Amino acid sequence: MGLKPVDLDILSKTAENIYEAIVVISKRARQINDEYKIQMNLELETISSKSTDEESESNPDQMNISMKFEKLEKPTYKALGDMQKGELRFRYKEYI
Repeated sequence: MGLKPVDLDILSKTAENIYEAIVVISKRARQINDEYKIQMNLELETISSKSTDEESESNPDQMNISMKFEKLEKPTYKALGDMQKGELRFRYKEYI
């Protein structure tokens, strides 16, 4: 997979500075990655409940699920796209 250039001017427009944008994007990417893990584990549970102990070899259903998740957009690129489209909202914590 090739590298995708990022227009830093767009990021600096969506946040007060580029560093703030990077922190927000990285936190969103972690959330997306966690969502992917939950989805994958749920799909794998259905397969593992069907399989028996005799099937110690590679399971084709398990391989299909793995390939499906390999083809998904990477969490960092997805979070970056959300930020550029203005779909990502963030706020500061209020300290008392």
